[in-house]
Amino acid sequence: MITGEALLLLALFLGVLALTVVPLGNYLAAVLEGESRVVRRGLRVERAVMRLAGANPDAGMSWKAYALNVLVFSTLGVLLVYALQRLQAVLPLNPQALGAVTPALAMNTAISFVTNTNWQAYAGEATMSHFTQMAALAVQNFLSAATGIAVAFVLMRGFARRESATVGNFWVDLYRVTIYVLLPMSLVFALILVGQGVVQNFSAAHAVTGLEGARQSMPMGPVASQEAIKMLGTNGGGFFNANSSHPFENPTPLSNFLQMLSIFLIPAALCRAFGKLVGEARQGWAVLGAMTVLFVMMTVVLFAAEAVPNPAVVAHGADPSLGNLEGKEVRFGIAGSSLFAAITTAASCGAVNAMHSSLMPLGGLVPLGLMQLGEVAFGGVGSGLYGMLVFALMAVFIAGLMIGRTPEYLGKKIGSFEIRMASVAILLPTLLVLGGTALSVLLEAGRAGLLNPGPHGFSEILYAFTSAANNNGSAFAGLSANTPYYNTMLGTAMWLGRFAPMIAVLAIAGSLAAKKRIPAGDGTLPTHGPLFIILLTGTVLIVGALTYLPALALGPVAEHLLLFTGR
Repeated sequence: MITGEALLLLALFLGVLALTVVPLGNYLAAVLEGESRVVRRGLRVERAVMRLAGANPDAGMSWKAYALNVLVFSTLGVLLVYALQRLQAVLPLNPQALGAVTPALAMNTAISFVTNTNWQAYAGEATMSHFTQMAALAVQNFLSAATGIAVAFVLMRGFARRESATVGNFWVDLYRVTIYVLLPMSLVFALILVGQGVVQNFSAAHAVTGLEGARQSMPMGPVASQEAIKMLGTNGGGFFNANSSHPFENPTPLSNFLQMLSIFLIPAALCRAFGKLVGEARQGWAVLGAMTVLFVMMTVVLFAAEAVPNPAVVAHGADPSLGNLEGKEVRFGIAGSSLFAAITTAASCGAVNAMHSSLMPLGGLVPLGLMQLGEVAFGGVGSGLYGMLVFALMAVFIAGLMIGRTPEYLGKKIGSFEIRMASVAILLPTLLVLGGTALSVLLEAGRAGLLNPGPHGFSEILYAFTSAANNNGSAFAGLSANTPYYNTMLGTAMWLGRFAPMIAVLAIAGSLAAKKRIPAGDGTLPTHGPLFIILLTGTVLIVGALTYLPALALGPVAEHLLLFTGR
């Protein structure tokens, strides 16, 4: 049974989040459109930086030019992060004298952080030097997040502009998001985390004597600065292997609440920014409403699943009223751990404060399901909004077919090109997930990484490819992924899962920006009320169910049936 504590925590979380949507959303819209006073005051510096980088801040880009700049910039980022990992043994700030990262792992990690996935097939404190953590990984935490937000604004401009051949300037968008949004927010949040006890230093590991007299090594490093952007940018990569369950990353219930809140801050505010740019705030609220409905539905299922104890544990005398405490931090309890798991997989964050592999089978189905819905409730910074808007195009297309009208959304007619691109954005990650899982189950190299048999082992592989292709980065655990096979397969899934949908979204934006805006008529479908929220939510759920239910039946559902029948 769901506890009152869990529902109260969910209500408190959503209430505090709601208070931030309007001010932050207004600020985001003002910054990206150059209307903020802080942007106008910094224009001279911005132009100097653009000239230094060889970019023309006054030149608008077509969607193709924008996409090319995104791909070139991201490819250079992969090469730089790879090089820093391979050279870390001779670079400074390496107090533990850690050696070079192996080639396959270095490439997998480089792709992971550049794509905003932050999948980690390594233990951070034993693999990455302080310099690598800062100069390679933390830098990409900022840049990959800024890229996602920039692309979301391009799609917003596609709806807002009329007969325009340009969709913005990538370098200006990237600069403004990084300098005026992510950096100041991360600085403030990092100071708050330090106040809560998160570590921030350049020391080597400390040798200490524990309460039981055993000697152990306590890793140190610049944690708070990476933790802040890890959450605000929906990155998720932990400084330590234990991620946000480590007391040096997440020491108190308050820090846990603030970290959960920080994951959703920008994705939720972008919905308000969307309403501002298209000139009708209700459109943004409708999208935010659909996101909230999906998130609450899935979170309540997770709360209910984790409130039930494992019958095998109860059979050995455990108190059934405690629920499923396996794999959870007692500092946060079932409610704090379950809500964190739902938030981090609803967004493309991937940070964890509990072991997802230890969730009850139906509890584990929720993080899987949230990722498989496309991470659109609320999704990653930028990617959540543009993913939900792609589903909105699909929803109005279906509605148009039902009533025999040409579909339109926000005054733009939706044609075959937009639907083809929307199909690519929705279906390609699905192909990567199901195709990668099927191949890994068939091949010995894929099965060799499994530590658990049966349906749970299948869920481990399914979760890994779901996480990679949807750029989440969390893991079910129990899968030894630091192998040439998984480093290559998951790296490929991360790259294609990030940039193929992103290019499709940019193509949609370019097509919409070039169109006229037609006035609403008697037959126009209202896209700002409860009916549209239901239609949009239903479209997301139906597409996800039709795609993934057979795979989920082989994994979490089968495990649930076996567990509760004593097998």
